[in-house]
Amino acid sequence: MLGLLVMTAGCAWQREAYPPVPDADRGASVQEGYVYHIAPGDQVNIFVWGLEELSSTVPVRPDGMLSTPLVENIQASGKTPSELAREVEKGLAPFVRYPIVTVIVNGFVGLPTQQIRVLGEAVKPAAVPFQKDMSLVDLMIAVGGLTDYAAGNKSVLVRYQEGKRVHYSVKLDDLIRDGRLEEDVSLLPGDVIIIPEAWL
Repeated sequence: MLGLLVMTAGCAWQREAYPPVPDADRGASVQEGYVYHIAPGDQVNIFVWGLEELSSTVPVRPDGMLSTPLVENIQASGKTPSELAREVEKGLAPFVRYPIVTVIVNGFVGLPTQQIRVLGEAVKPAAVPFQKDMSLVDLMIAVGGLTDYAAGNKSVLVRYQEGKRVHYSVKLDDLIRDGRLEEDVSLLPGDVIIIPEAWL
């Protein structure tokens, strides 16, 4: 799917200019209501109050499940930490009177829908876990900036809105190389940034 996305966007930016991100979608207000959901690969600290022997730090398996002392194969992926804590409490209830569980996520991977993907001429193209208040500046730091061959001002932000894919122009050269912070844009989970190669 991503390969098709790159090919489609790669052809499209040569024949049409996309509009800039609307002012209403540029600020951090677009991120209101964001809640992190646990993903495969996350490290989860499960703390059972008063019962250290039942507390543990475990990874979420690729199938989205995890196991703890006394409770096996709990679905973790897609749940918030609070939701997972309540599930562990239910699993412990036959063995422990009134268990109180706290879940803390230590290592974040993020569900695919809660990652931001950077394709093309970034120094380190990657899928980056989304973080609250994340913007283009933060993302470009995470991927090491632009390569020498990047056409940063022809970059494209692909965003899914109301089930539709929309494209916006973003000017990464102006932002990163010229320090024009007015070109910064708040990001959303699931965004894709495509950075084309400059034609020499």
